[in-house]
Amino acid sequence: MNADIRRVKTAAEIGFADLFAAARQSLPGGQSTEALRRDAFDRFVAQGLPNSRVEAWKYTDLRRLVRDAKPLAPCPDPVARTAARDAGAVFAGLDLRRLLIVDGAFVPELSDLSDLESGVTIRATAEALGADEMVFPLDMAGTDPVASLNTAFAADGVVITVAPGVVVERPIHLVFVTTGGAPAAMFTRSRLELGSGAALTLVETHEGPDRSDYQVNAAFQVDVGDRARLDHVKITGEGEAALHIATLEASIGAGADYREFGFTISGAVVRNQLLLRLLGEGTTASAHQASLLAGRQHADTTLVVDHVAAGSQSREVFKAVVDHEARAVFQGRITVQPGAQQTDARMMARALLLSNEAVANCKPELEIFADDVQCGHGTTTGALDDQLKFYLMARGIPKKEAEALLIQGFVGEMIDAVARDDLRDALSRTMLAWLKGRE
Repeated sequence: MNADIRRVKTAAEIGFADLFAAARQSLPGGQSTEALRRDAFDRFVAQGLPNSRVEAWKYTDLRRLVRDAKPLAPCPDPVARTAARDAGAVFAGLDLRRLLIVDGAFVPELSDLSDLESGVTIRATAEALGADEMVFPLDMAGTDPVASLNTAFAADGVVITVAPGVVVERPIHLVFVTTGGAPAAMFTRSRLELGSGAALTLVETHEGPDRSDYQVNAAFQVDVGDRARLDHVKITGEGEAALHIATLEASIGAGADYREFGFTISGAVVRNQLLLRLLGEGTTASAHQASLLAGRQHADTTLVVDHVAAGSQSREVFKAVVDHEARAVFQGRITVQPGAQQTDARMMARALLLSNEAVANCKPELEIFADDVQCGHGTTTGALDDQLKFYLMARGIPKKEAEALLIQGFVGEMIDAVARDDLRDALSRTMLAWLKGRE
């Protein structure tokens, strides 16, 4: 006799099903997009929220962490739009082209769309979906239930296109802000198409109120053409009770240069998952991810770098500073496909624990199917160096200030990887503000 074993659905999974049934007819898109949404949600139903038995989610059990499905955020009203005007203050004063996404909806009237460079187009994802253009699907959606959920619900975001050969001098700043005090869920999908030989610096910030229990599921698709260059800087600064899950998929062409910097400073539960595909010969990519965690924060960076073609190079560095009862997670995998000979890839993860209750889980991996490669990975976890701290204190520097100097040196070399001076200065100020909060 065979027992019929069925997975018991959680309250959140039931809630998502109710949300989809109620919202599916009002989500933008024609017949093909609607079919794609339905298929994606069917995959989510079959898989459910990921738990610790799923290897890719081993340290971030969403089945336990997500207790319910929040209602979809309403379109931002005048009060919300007014509250969002000052969002993205971490880069205030810099000459960036601000594009505001408020409560999951792109707001053109609050965005800087004037004097666009020739060859640059910016429009709302909802507009593209309304024309039934295939902004979808995510590659991860076939295996990752959170990516499937984004495909099912995503209603807006920003679509940016840069024509071949265009060098965009003024960085673009995507400002994602949650304004409401009531619990809500935001599902956004954005896309960047960077033509061959083009260049762009893209800045992305996410923020929201501390006292609001909201959920963000954001996805970003990036296509970098041959010989193009993209510098992408992201700060995750959500409210202290927020859940933030972001998926980035980047396809990087031959001879292109892709540079990623991620900075996580707040949010109750944060997961940034990245898939970088190096598709051509001479492609270079770097991913630097830093986290400053305190309280009971949980921050997970999961990264896959897929070397598809020969002669490509990648560098991945993860650093976390973990205080109180916080937890930092890094899962990184370098995959070298059979034809990707002469690949040069390195991955390193380092965690600095500031209390006995702090936790860091670091799991770098190599998956190599070629024989002419240079690849390596490593990880270290530990406390502040007592000898260095004693050296500083012996010269009259107070204990907290001595610790701050050591942490600043630990994280500062990550910030140094950012190309632009003005962005580095803003990131350094953000780090110093976090350190001041420890005093």
